[in-house]
Amino acid sequence: MIRALFPSRTIAIYMGRMFLIRTFAVLAMLVLILQALDLLSESGHILAHPGNGEPQVWQYLTLRIPEIIAQFLPFSVLLGTIITLSTLNQNSEVIALKASGLSAHQVLAPLLITSLGVALISFTFNDRVVSRATATLDAWQKVEYGPMPIDRGDRTNVWVRDGDDLIQVERVRGMGDHAKLTNVTLFDRTNGSLVAIVTGQNGVRDGHGWKLTPATRFDVATGKKTQLPAIVIGQSVRPDQFTLATIDAGGLSFGALRSAIADLGAGGRPTKALEGAMWHKLSAPLSSILMPLLGAVAAFGLARSGKLFVRAVIGMMLGFLYFVADNFALAMGNIGAYPPFLAAWAPFLLFFMIGEAVLIRTEE
Repeated sequence: MIRALFPSRTIAIYMGRMFLIRTFAVLAMLVLILQALDLLSESGHILAHPGNGEPQVWQYLTLRIPEIIAQFLPFSVLLGTIITLSTLNQNSEVIALKASGLSAHQVLAPLLITSLGVALISFTFNDRVVSRATATLDAWQKVEYGPMPIDRGDRTNVWVRDGDDLIQVERVRGMGDHAKLTNVTLFDRTNGSLVAIVTGQNGVRDGHGWKLTPATRFDVATGKKTQLPAIVIGQSVRPDQFTLATIDAGGLSFGALRSAIADLGAGGRPTKALEGAMWHKLSAPLSSILMPLLGAVAAFGLARSGKLFVRAVIGMMLGFLYFVADNFALAMGNIGAYPPFLAAWAPFLLFFMIGEAVLIRTEE
């Protein structure tokens, strides 16, 4: 089967190397341009914090570049495919390959296998590097590019609803019944109207509620402030509502996100949007495999007919339509209109069939 797919090892290596060089050259160009534009808008915010200088700007670059690479790698694969196939077509190399008896699928096979390797590298890079860089950058931006907070797995600025009441916690440490709250504010409301504000420096689990010590109660109607040695609030607030209140799918690896979804599901919390993001962590890197198929229209047809440019434009349009459909499906999944699995995989499967249909219709 391998022999039938790659009749010539030399041709396969030649096309694969050409494809990789052009793909990563396009990626380097895009990263350079987009990072320069991004830095123009963010450098002012970074340097606005007292004490920040050139080292902080370079630190921002190291955290932002992985995100740009992850976002535009599939697009670079598309452009790399079109440039590679257009060059081969322009030099009549595709005609020579087909004249030797190769089918359209055999011509594309080296690019498809190479793009599979790119997809595996992309998934590993996203899971190991991009997720950590995203989480660190988000934490740094929350403190407005001030001193980088130490990541101990703490949650910051957590909001939880308890009936009509709202509870805001500056920092949550630990998990489950051992969770510890710091700088807690309870907005005591009745029928939507604010009745009192209760603040506490420390909070720990106490029975079914949370014990604040020391505490202060401010009565809105009378304007009277009362000092309390301790007070129990949030009788119906579970520990997981604090520890799982804010989950950023982009800042978690595939395994960590899967564990968080399981914890949320066990607590009866909605997980549809996060499930869609989890599946998209698999479908997004695999979109690199689609690009040679969608850009294949640029490989076939006579270059001297003057339609090579039109074919290249058609290939780019198919790629752009895939990215639009992918973002649309993911957005529909986030609002619950699509099931999570369908939101992540439907565009991939749809455009795989479109690419195959165009290829078979035109060349096979």
